[in-house]
Amino acid sequence: MADMLENPFRRRGLPGAGRYPDSDPAGVAGLLAQCPAHRPTPLADMPGLAARIGVAALHIKDERTRMGLGSFKALGAAHAIAAAAAEAVRDGAWDEALSGRSFIAASAGNHGLSVAAGAQVFGAQAIIYLAETVPEAFAARLRAKGAEVIRAGATYEDSMDAAAAAAEAGAGTLLSDSSWPGYEELPALVMEGYLHLAAEAAEQIDRPPTHVFLQAGVGGLAAAVAAHARAVWGEDPTLIVVEPEAAPALIESIREGQVVTTKGPVSAMGRLDCKTPSMIALAGLARDADLFVTISEAEADRAVEALNEHGVATTPSGAAGVAAALAGRPALGSEARILAIVSEGPEDG
Repeated sequence: MADMLENPFRRRGLPGAGRYPDSDPAGVAGLLAQCPAHRPTPLADMPGLAARIGVAALHIKDERTRMGLGSFKALGAAHAIAAAAAEAVRDGAWDEALSGRSFIAASAGNHGLSVAAGAQVFGAQAIIYLAETVPEAFAARLRAKGAEVIRAGATYEDSMDAAAAAAEAGAGTLLSDSSWPGYEELPALVMEGYLHLAAEAAEQIDRPPTHVFLQAGVGGLAAAVAAHARAVWGEDPTLIVVEPEAAPALIESIREGQVVTTKGPVSAMGRLDCKTPSMIALAGLARDADLFVTISEAEADRAVEALNEHGVATTPSGAAGVAAALAGRPALGSEARILAIVSEGPEDG
């Protein structure tokens, strides 16, 4: 059942929260300059969809072409690997900077591609653990980027356990897009990469939005964009975090005032189907977000159809922020100016 919660921790944050997301993207740009595939992604004005929602404007940050990988995730793990390369590079040999090193990750989708691409650029090896339910076509994309693919378990959680065990056994460095006590530095670098998306959007938009819709799995993207939005636009925009009904990890953690693990069926919003939030992301969103909402599978599907009618092909995960706006969660006035993110392109099989 759809849910909406006003954030009781707004501005003050969670009691006892540790690390917060960074808000300054300045350090990201220099590392991205080392990537020949890097180009800004467009911010699209969608007047037709704005009229359908009943608002003054809808702008979409379109991440479907990000660095040739089809998703905002290209900015995350690849940025963390680039930071490691910057510490290790000698004599300008970036393509060999991480030779002999391995990065291990579990992935249900685009995070694994970012790890594989980053490792390939800087001479490292990527080892990606996939659940048995992840399509073989995605495994093939990973192998095409030079990654070793290992199947482990029926769920993402199973593959994450296997990846963590491999890293603990010395097979390589675990590179997750989530964070937990004792594991913060690399996830913080992943989130820092997402700040570049937020900075681009802030520069591209003609005037500040009144509402920003941010889809969330473990919460890294949402927390990074929220932190930069507050730094750039202050307290004015209403920031709305959007999750699947099947994976309400952030909204329930906000209710409890701490990280909690939720249960639910498998969601078609596969990239958002995360049952436990990132600790750093939760801390940031508790401070910066105004509302937490959930959407149904049907609402996500309707948003995919609506975006496709306007020439933007994506997935239920990619459309989730738009889905909440279309569903009127929260209610929006006719003067509202929305910023949303289409976070990935369509499935390719």
